[in-house]
Amino acid sequence: MFDTHCHLFLMDGEPDDALAAAREAGLVGLVCVGIDPESSRRSRELADSLPGVFATAGVHPHTAGEFDAAAGAAIEELAHDARVVAIGETGLDHYRMLSPKEDQERAFRAHCGLARESGKPLVVHARDAWEDVLRVLEEEHAERVVLHCFSGDAAAAREASARGYFCSFAGNLTYPANAHLVRAAAEVPTDLLLVETDSPFLAPQSLRGRDNEPANVRLVVEALAEARSDEAAALAEITTNNAKRAFDLP
Repeated sequence: MFDTHCHLFLMDGEPDDALAAAREAGLVGLVCVGIDPESSRRSRELADSLPGVFATAGVHPHTAGEFDAAAGAAIEELAHDARVVAIGETGLDHYRMLSPKEDQERAFRAHCGLARESGKPLVVHARDAWEDVLRVLEEEHAERVVLHCFSGDAAAAREASARGYFCSFAGNLTYPANAHLVRAAAEVPTDLLLVETDSPFLAPQSLRGRDNEPANVRLVVEALAEARSDEAAALAEITTNNAKRAFDLP
């Protein structure tokens, strides 16, 4: 299995302990996703020191108001590092609204440009903003897109799939209130499916109330397999191979 989205730098324990537990659970690798310049640099450091760990560089929409020239330059510099396999996490979050919409879209478009220039995929956060996210991606001619923690409905899944975007499902797929995610998961072509934990957030239903960790991606695989009436073992292999394609991994 492969966890395509986690934040090792936000976890309470040591990153190498989380990685060891993940390997014991059957993971072959993970992507540690940056959310600002500092954490993006830390993700790159972890990718340098821990085998099977890869990094991204980006500024989360929650702090898009802080995306100034210095932050943009820092992300651009990291974008050309070999251990940084994607740009982001970026996107739009109209649920919490911790940054103004205008700042979120400005930062999002800048990340789209960096992804085009670097030739690397774009890791996109979308919450209560699916129409606007899909509009910006179309206007920016984004091609290599990973929709992290997919939270849209079946129609959004169909539109994303028609564009060739990867849809990554997380532990919220297991929540009783999210039947729409189960329906959406069934709409995504097999070759565009990814799984993640978003650790330390979004622990699966059976572990809610605890910090999440990459090892728990197996529970996401099982939930995704159930939603699609697939075999979990086969889906684990498929999503791992998809991750390698999505992020150009060896």
